Amino acid sequence: VQLQASGGGLVQAGGSLRLSCAASGGTFGTYTMGWFRRIPGKEREFVAGISWIGGSPAYADSVKGRFTISRDNAKNTVYLQMNSLKPEDTAVYYCAATTRDRLTGTYDYWGQGTQVTVSS
Repeated sequence: VQLQASGGGLVQAGGSLRLSCAASGGTFGTYTMGWFRRIPGKEREFVAGISWIGGSPAYADSVKGRFTISRDNAKNTVYLQMNSLKPEDTAVYYCAATTRDRLTGTYDYWGQGTQVTVSS
């Protein structure tokens, strides 16, 4: 499956952005989807994940209550709505997919990343 992330940009602290990730070449409705980010100088980290079989999404503690992951299987797209953005959210954001069920586990397919910059 190929993943194409978009929607990044520059936003002031307290603002919002919505990232999108379009999937192609696979059966989107059967993939667990996730968002990760790489903050400069740090390891890539899990941000959010959503199952293909329903149930509650998973979030990193640092984004709970501010970010929302959702998916539209008819459009083969997963979204990350980011509200109340903070400068520490500045990172390259990646979408990922896996056939595994664990939302915080290993992902097999990765998009190219989209830059999010939050100014103070």
